[in-house]
Amino acid sequence: MFRVRFAPSPTGYLHVGGARTALFNWLFARRHGGAFVLRIEDTDVERSTTESVEGILDGLRWLGLEWDEGPKVDGPHGPYFQSERLDTYRAMAAQLVTARKAYYCYCTPEELQARRAVAEAAGGSWRYDRACYSLDQETRAAYEREDRPRAVRFLVPPGTARFDDLVRGSISFDNANIEDFVILRSDGHPTYHLSVVADDVAMQITHVVRGDDHISNTPKHVLLYEAVNATVPKFAHVPLILGPDKKRLSKRHGATSVMEYARQGYLPEAMVNFLALLGWSPGAGDRELFTRTELAEAFDLRGISGGNAVFNAEKLDWFNQQHMLRLSPFELGQRVKPYLEGAGLWKDDLLGDRHAWFFAVLELLKVRAKRLDEYPALGRFFFSDDLDWDAAAAKKHLGAAGTAEHIASVAAALDGIDTFDAQSIEAAVRGVAGARSVKAATLIHALRVAMTGKTVSPGLFEVAALLGRERVQQRLRGAIEMSEGLNG
Repeated sequence: MFRVRFAPSPTGYLHVGGARTALFNWLFARRHGGAFVLRIEDTDVERSTTESVEGILDGLRWLGLEWDEGPKVDGPHGPYFQSERLDTYRAMAAQLVTARKAYYCYCTPEELQARRAVAEAAGGSWRYDRACYSLDQETRAAYEREDRPRAVRFLVPPGTARFDDLVRGSISFDNANIEDFVILRSDGHPTYHLSVVADDVAMQITHVVRGDDHISNTPKHVLLYEAVNATVPKFAHVPLILGPDKKRLSKRHGATSVMEYARQGYLPEAMVNFLALLGWSPGAGDRELFTRTELAEAFDLRGISGGNAVFNAEKLDWFNQQHMLRLSPFELGQRVKPYLEGAGLWKDDLLGDRHAWFFAVLELLKVRAKRLDEYPALGRFFFSDDLDWDAAAAKKHLGAAGTAEHIASVAAALDGIDTFDAQSIEAAVRGVAGARSVKAATLIHALRVAMTGKTVSPGLFEVAALLGRERVQQRLRGAIEMSEGLNG
């Protein structure tokens, strides 16, 4: 069975870059009927927080990336928090020392810094000089008797570390350029290199799909796998996500937290679709819209591009709108509900006795909305009679001489039509415009402001039909009073 893992550090929110990495792992597991493991790398005690853990779990759940093993799910290879696996790391470090593939280092940070400073002052670079590897038995015993703090360094063997990256092809590093790196700190905590390899071995990970900023770490990991006689997993290093300025995506480009996009009204299925195509091609021609299931069926690591992907917020908006258009009226209503509640516009009968009217309103608004959080502003005039007036629009379109009389004539004409639908309303309005020798567009602009408080809305006649005769007449009366006041 193919086994992949997503292993975030809980030092902050779930970044969109991490979410994309998690998505690629999840899609790969689902494509091959494998296991998607979630592992929390929380050995950075000072920066790791419970809130961050919950934020990561919430982000993955929102995206629909349920894990097969991990926190709150468990599994045969737990625990899935690195802070609960310290004995495993210490045992591997001890195993490597016993096998003479690692050694104790008693150098203090001050001593290391002093040696580095001397080398740099002489104009050269410095890396660890294996001073403790060369210690004689007497000195080593003396350090042990005084209980001197000791770290464990991996003894880098001669030769070359090679691996075949499923995205970038064959990669090799000359071991002569890799210093004897620390795998266990003097406080007994592992470094990233030791913990990630120990966990991947214990959890039987077959494929490591991660960001290509880890490529420089991979030769060290390959050496560690080989040192403990473990099968080296296959690696796939995916390109970074950049902002429009081609620099690494950060807060200066806008929201980077997955849950911030959730709060802004993006659909999880749209975010999944968008992220999947950032650096990966399904090989489906010009097709861009996919469900999670369709993405999983098409996913292939060979489709990952070696070039960095650019996060385009306008493209995300397009994906979101397209996925909103795919929702059933009831599902769209359920998604919009929290945003209408937040704006104080929600009434329970909108998904009850008045659902047909509500769905018709959503149908009119959805071609204009790019995000769920836009529905309250776009449709406020449907859900509340307390209009949010655009003062400039009111002055321009209701303040012109004769406007009150024009609107009064429209009110009378609308009162006389039998069926209050868009076609009948349009005929009545255009009839008034002709009878009063006023341009239909001029009258329509004034009526739009009268009914919605704005200069922009869905089609006026469809809006009026959904507002209904009584509410339209009420608003026209209010507009007549406003017009008379502006001219008075």
